Amino acid sequence: MATGERIRRIRTMRGMTLKYLGESVGFPENTADIRMAQYESGTRTPKADLTEKIASALDVVPETLAVPDIESYIGVIHTLFALEDNFGLKIDKLNDEVCIRLDKDSTEFFNMVTMFKAWEQQAEKLRAGEITKEEYDNWRYNYPRLDKSGSFKKIK
Repeated sequence: MATGERIRRIRTMRGMTLKYLGESVGFPENTADIRMAQYESGTRTPKADLTEKIASALDVVPETLAVPDIESYIGVIHTLFALEDNFGLKIDKLNDEVCIRLDKDSTEFFNMVTMFKAWEQQAEKLRAGEITKEEYDNWRYNYPRLDKSGSFKKIK
């Protein structure tokens, strides 16, 4: 999810108008909504200082709006938050262990569970010694091209 989409999601969740958010970050009243619309549509990308102002106005940390850096712990957790928002992943507990699961009520459940099943089948083959780590990685890095389950073809 791009920065603009993240801004729009949080702004909408907060019940803010484009104009209100734009004015909150210091844009003139007559162009505030236009400027914010440009950022939300991806026509423009806010620089770091503006991203901080937008985040402050939305009452979130700047990492919530940025495309996460998955090379950092904070980036990974914000990626997981975005996956929760967009694809129905949920944090939960199973036998006193923290786990991530798919929300059965999510509109994306069928698509996600279909792909997860294909992934789990390959992971099980790796655990059982039927394929090597190299073969497993090759499958992952070439998904869906190397997926023999046919599950991806059912998904738009």
